[in-house]
Amino acid sequence: MKKTIFPIITVLFLILVSANGCYNDNKELLYGSQNTDCSTVQAKFGTDIITIITGKCAISGCHDANAAANPAGITLQSYLQVSANKDRINMRVVLEKTMPPTGPLTPAETGKIQCWLANGAQNN
Repeated sequence: MKKTIFPIITVLFLILVSANGCYNDNKELLYGSQNTDCSTVQAKFGTDIITIITGKCAISGCHDANAAANPAGITLQSYLQVSANKDRINMRVVLEKTMPPTGPLTPAETGKIQCWLANGAQNN
């Protein structure tokens, strides 16, 4: 009996160990969204990006003038503040879609932010 159980236990152990190493990477997190064609998206800070940020991010309790009270302490009300946090915005808004906490932006809004960042995050 011991001779037949040992190989079965060994095989099950190896299957469990090898299966534990398998996981699904999120392609979008690894490589960014492949859906936005930035050659067709007009994204300007003064008309598009600041409107999205002030309407969805720089709201009461989040990234407004009182942002020092929130855990991240990030204020997003001017070009300098947004530009200084562009890498974090890209990660949290475009790639992870974990911001804003009320839910992800629309694909059009996300695309505008993504293209604005990809084109150098200019103050235009």
